[in-house]
Amino acid sequence: QVHLVESGGGLVQAGGSLRLSCAASGSIFSINAMGWYRQAPGKQRELVARIISGGSTNYADSVKGRFTISRDNAKNTVYLQMNSLKPEDTAVYYCYLNKEWVPYNYWGQGTQVTVSS
Repeated sequence: QVHLVESGGGLVQAGGSLRLSCAASGSIFSINAMGWYRQAPGKQRELVARIISGGSTNYADSVKGRFTISRDNAKNTVYLQMNSLKPEDTAVYYCYLNKEWVPYNYWGQGTQVTVSS
């Protein structure tokens, strides 16, 4: 079993910054990728950023140049540094973890990010 605990969400003004953290515990071996999705009201969940086991990263076009994903292997934690936040970044952000040979993702409980204009 895998447990993901997110923290760092909140309310921030447009142009501000937040850092999300996702701490993983449990059977955290053979990891393919970890990252973040977000879901705004009335919209589908979308991939925001991910970091692959080899260290490469991918970002949604809408956040490139503003968000940075990183990981601390010693702490089994992934971070999402969000700068120059926009109101359209408002959503619930979910951490996920994908393992080899497992056909589904593990999910955190979600953390709310609200950006006021």
